[in-house]
Amino acid sequence: MNNSQAQSIEHIKKGPIIAALLIGAFVAFLNQTLMNVALPKIMDDLGIQASTGQWLTTGFMLVNGVLIPVTAFLIARFSTRQLFISAMSLFTIGTLICALSPSFAVLMVGRLVQAAGAGILMPLMTVVFLNIFPIEKRGSAMGMMGIAMILAPAIGPTLSGYVVEHHSWRILFYIILPFAIIATLIGIFFLKNVTKVTKPKFDALSVILSTIGFGGLLYGFSEAGTEGWNSSEVIWSLVIGAIALIAFVVKQLMSKTPMLEFRIFKYNMFTLTTIINVIVTMAMYAGMILMPLFLQNIRGFTPMESGLMMLPGAILMGIMSPITGAIFDKIGARWLAVIGLAITTAMTYEFSRLSVDTSYAHMITIYTVRMFGMSLLMMPIQTAGLNQLPRSMNAHGTAMSNTLRTISGSIGTAILVTVMTSQTKHYVTEGIKAGAAKVTDKAQMATLTAQSMVHGIDDAFVIATWLTVVSLILAFFIKRTKPQEENLKAEMTKVQGAVEAKG
Repeated sequence: MNNSQAQSIEHIKKGPIIAALLIGAFVAFLNQTLMNVALPKIMDDLGIQASTGQWLTTGFMLVNGVLIPVTAFLIARFSTRQLFISAMSLFTIGTLICALSPSFAVLMVGRLVQAAGAGILMPLMTVVFLNIFPIEKRGSAMGMMGIAMILAPAIGPTLSGYVVEHHSWRILFYIILPFAIIATLIGIFFLKNVTKVTKPKFDALSVILSTIGFGGLLYGFSEAGTEGWNSSEVIWSLVIGAIALIAFVVKQLMSKTPMLEFRIFKYNMFTLTTIINVIVTMAMYAGMILMPLFLQNIRGFTPMESGLMMLPGAILMGIMSPITGAIFDKIGARWLAVIGLAITTAMTYEFSRLSVDTSYAHMITIYTVRMFGMSLLMMPIQTAGLNQLPRSMNAHGTAMSNTLRTISGSIGTAILVTVMTSQTKHYVTEGIKAGAAKVTDKAQMATLTAQSMVHGIDDAFVIATWLTVVSLILAFFIKRTKPQEENLKAEMTKVQGAVEAKG
């Protein structure tokens, strides 16, 4: 980006751009969390099986995950305004289709259209924030972005639980629709282009390899959590995905203008923070996936009660996000990450000690403190890595970071669900052998199964605890960095000063 473009960015009114992006991000994240709780009601209403209904979330995730790696190309090919309006228009149209859907097929189409818009929107927002804010204010800016990313999942389960208990699940999409329309209109009237348009050539083979590679891995890992690792469908998905992904990486490394730049991993701090982010995301899914299972299947709480338990922690995380961003701008990411991961590790370990008698208040306390720890590390770690990249690499860094986080979420879910189910079966078998229950006695078997599932969930949290320990160790190596071009300017200033001194 040349000097005139950089100067024009400084004079752009940031308010409308930030408003449009935050509203768009909020409804995109809210849309994801609403569906999880509403799924059983939707399946009953449309008369479909769980294996079919699951595609409403799996299909969304696949389209979303496949589109994210392509966003670096799209951001270089089209203007910020064109991309945002297109993404929000797709999301709005998809939401309307979902709200009006008379059948599962139509609802599925709406979800896929929504996913296409959301997949473009999230990386675009990060790139725009990196471009319109100077490095010394990026922490605060990313903290603002974190509000939308955190509050939506906080509100989603509780709102969805209330709506599906008292109204039609279609109301959920009617709640999202006006916000999506408002964000689109703000984009149409106020959004300016803040990224450099270079018009790269469309690489069809890279898109195909990327789609098969990332799509295969995402589908394989998501199905492994439910079908098991021995499923031929899971094995073939992972094998085909891995082969296509290797071919994709080789092609990108050989290309002068790659669709997704893998050379960004030569920046050591970006690589380190990406590894930490991947591991933390896997551990984070322990709370997101296992806690609702414990609360609803073991303790018998309703979806709304389950959502309410997670609400204080998520709200605290939303409040802390801009505060953490401001602290990051002053002291960097290392100690924020270390303190945050220490808290997260301790609270994740506490979750590995759950029992059928664990009180509701105790669970709220642990979950809220754990979310406080997460609030200190998620955005600072990501921002610290992206800060090292040159401006021209922002789109590639964002796309890579989001892609790996999406895949790690699927891997984390698959591993933790597998640990939980396999250990639950193990404890049931051991209990029967020890005479804890007779197979013919339904009441005894129900009690044994519930206790065994709690032990299985505890074991999964043990794995999550060790993941956070690894992240904690790596966090001590985080250093404060600046983009390469800023480092170059600093070196030139030193040289110039030395020359003048000699003169």
